[in-house]
Amino acid sequence: MSTAPIIQIQEANIFQNDHLILSDVNLTINSGDFRYLIGATGSGKTSLLKTLYGDLPLKHGQGEVCGFKLHDLKEKEIPFLRRKMGIVFQDFQLLTDRSVSDNLLFVLKATGWKDKKKMESKINEVLEKVGMATKGFKMPFQLSGGEQQRVAIARALLNDPELILADEPTGNLDPGTSEEIMILLEEISRNQRAILMATHDYSIILKFPHETLKCDDGRVFSTVQKSL
Repeated sequence: MSTAPIIQIQEANIFQNDHLILSDVNLTINSGDFRYLIGATGSGKTSLLKTLYGDLPLKHGQGEVCGFKLHDLKEKEIPFLRRKMGIVFQDFQLLTDRSVSDNLLFVLKATGWKDKKKMESKINEVLEKVGMATKGFKMPFQLSGGEQQRVAIARALLNDPELILADEPTGNLDPGTSEEIMILLEEISRNQRAILMATHDYSIILKFPHETLKCDDGRVFSTVQKSL
């Protein structure tokens, strides 16, 4: 199994338009690593994630994610970069006008899948992984917040990503449901997928300790959280 880094950032400056958000960012994440990304609102967490998935250009420094060089990333390459990763958002971002299965089918078609049986099999596989095997026919509004986030994680797994980027995935969930989502994410990590998760939820970090990156004062620092 390859030990090449999934994310490797060196001496990078992260910009939002022309505004410098983070400077001198150095970061390495390997297969199976689970890292938290913490920091106050406006500290640069989301800007860093957006740079990693190609929504913000890397103007200064070196960066490689899933084999793509961020500092030399062409616009036409961005969809191919995103097929190598799964992105999970706080607000689920499911299409409200179609069922769970059709939400996943939409993504598969958009990422080049053609074979109907293979698509059906893949949808069943990822829903099974997240404990939603019997809910494919339901509409998003018929699901709880935790169920919607499980579907969002299933969607992130469709193209067998090397990396999951999760931006506050438990932010809209109650504590019990948040724990269920964390157990699911840790299981995904154990299958050699790298996970970088932005969060404000320190109780989650204490209960599920992993190395933690902190955005503060325009820099990214590495800390180690100890469980209680």
